[in-house]
Amino acid sequence: MFKSFKFFEGQSLDIESFLRALVSLGYRRQDKVQEEGDFSRLGGVVSVFAVTFEYPVRIEWDNDSICSIESFSTATGKSFWKHKIVILLPKRARSRPLLAKFASELPLANFVDIKKGDLVVHQQHGVGIYLGIEKVRVADTERQHLVIKYAGEDKLFVPVDQMHLVQKYISFGGRPPKVNRLGSGHWKRSKLRAQKATMRVALDLLKLQALRKTVGGFAFSKDAEWQREFEETFPYDETVDQIKAVEDTKKDMESPYAMDRLLCGDVGYGKTEIAMRAAFKAVMDNKQVAILVPTTILAEQHYQNFIKRIGSFPIRVDMLSRFKTPAQQKAILGAVAAGGVDIIIGTHRLLSCDIVFKDLGLVVVDEEQRFGVKHKEKLKEMRALVDVLTLTATPIPRTLYMALMGAKDISVVNTPPENRQPIETHIVAFDKALFAQAIERELKRSGQVYFVHNRVEDIEELAREVRKFSPAGARVEFAHGQMPAKLLEKIMLDFLNNRIDVLVSTTIIESGIDVPNANTMIVNNADCFGLADLHQLRGRVGRFARRAYAYLAVKAGKPLSTEARKRLDAIAEYSELGSGFKIAMEDLEIRGAGNLLGLEQHGHIAAVGFDLYCRLLRESVSSLSQHSMN
Repeated sequence: MFKSFKFFEGQSLDIESFLRALVSLGYRRQDKVQEEGDFSRLGGVVSVFAVTFEYPVRIEWDNDSICSIESFSTATGKSFWKHKIVILLPKRARSRPLLAKFASELPLANFVDIKKGDLVVHQQHGVGIYLGIEKVRVADTERQHLVIKYAGEDKLFVPVDQMHLVQKYISFGGRPPKVNRLGSGHWKRSKLRAQKATMRVALDLLKLQALRKTVGGFAFSKDAEWQREFEETFPYDETVDQIKAVEDTKKDMESPYAMDRLLCGDVGYGKTEIAMRAAFKAVMDNKQVAILVPTTILAEQHYQNFIKRIGSFPIRVDMLSRFKTPAQQKAILGAVAAGGVDIIIGTHRLLSCDIVFKDLGLVVVDEEQRFGVKHKEKLKEMRALVDVLTLTATPIPRTLYMALMGAKDISVVNTPPENRQPIETHIVAFDKALFAQAIERELKRSGQVYFVHNRVEDIEELAREVRKFSPAGARVEFAHGQMPAKLLEKIMLDFLNNRIDVLVSTTIIESGIDVPNANTMIVNNADCFGLADLHQLRGRVGRFARRAYAYLAVKAGKPLSTEARKRLDAIAEYSELGSGFKIAMEDLEIRGAGNLLGLEQHGHIAAVGFDLYCRLLRESVSSLSQHSMN
């Protein structure tokens, strides 16, 4: 039987019993927790670095009852994530591949809290409604049980030591599933159909893995001395996750196979620095690097950042976008073909047929999901030839599927930068007086403001209105993607250099724009945005050690659709640091995941839930892998 230990907020459990349980799982008592398997005690507080967790948890007791469970940073000691339930797995010395990391009894979503009324999936009994935790007397002993309601008013009482069999039901949108009836054969048939379907998907995935091994690639050299000197110019302290992601990326690059690594991290968590170090490493082996970004504005900012960091080294960095004249573009293309450009940064223009590289070694893709189908096909061709590093702030659940199956290697940057504060988020009716107050407060502390309005037709008119209710002397400008390139470039550079106080803009500022001095955002018609878009937009502020504010405005008196209300409620609720995971789970439920897995698999996921589907698929991959080795 797989051994695990579960505990939850409000549970009656004396601290000594808890410590004995940790020891029995192989955890080591230390003065301070530093790595997986460590635990420490200070009075009525126990810190545990659980196996499979990205960061440790701190558990506090009130008498013999657990009163709080929170994740915290080992660097700062600050708490930043509350949990209701935690499952601890044994600490064992082992070396295992990525697939094994997700054991069949380990919930994929460790950090998804189950609330009363949520749909849940019991692996043996199917879909039911979670009613909460109750004490049930069993053999003269009261024990905590999860209570799940099924069809016909039946209830299932699940002992807390079996809670690993229960997961929150996550679908891909559409109708909610029917609650199963206990004892009926319907659930077994649904589960069996899903299990059979996963075999076909698993076979395709194994073929993809085999292809990646046979194609081969360029094995980059170990770090040169200049690499160390370059990395020392980083003005901040790296987070633990950044260090690990850099190590994994370099290891991939030094292997004889083409790298295809996915780097996931919440907005503002330092993914660009990891990409910069990979690019520098590639150039040290006389290889060229292409940095592919979704917008012209982001290309310009990446270009400026690379120039600042790499300027002291004999490396030529250039940019290709509509900010360049046709003559300039022609000259840059010639230099790239001749090997005169080491790092080229650009939009989808880099995927055009007239682009010829002398010796391309690395492609960095920022937010691949923002590129069209044709561009993605071109990227697929590249993956067979060169190393590819894809950056995404799209939180984990959308990419977990690919990583789980081994279709991609994955690094997760989940640790917030030091001194980062949560963004205070408010859902408000459109109110000029409120906005004037918010702008005045930000300008009084010498900050800057984004005012997002995603309609080009009347953005100039709105900018005039904003100018009227802003403090006297406030410098207000507007920007959108249909402006002449030189004018747009000038406005964005003025904002970056603090020569504009309030920027009224479309969503061109959504991807990767980094202005630490801008810490107030107003989003007009917020109900018209997707949840992931709102999360990305909000991530433009709060990138400094200063409280940031986001006002999501809707038209006064406008009736909201059910989906719009859910999106706004979710973005307001999940404003704490690292909330991207929870937002993604909400996004999966509200909007769905499109054609990620195809229509047939979509139906099976709807029947058994995303979590159980992934478990079944993992089992199929494992089974086929073992069969092929025999």
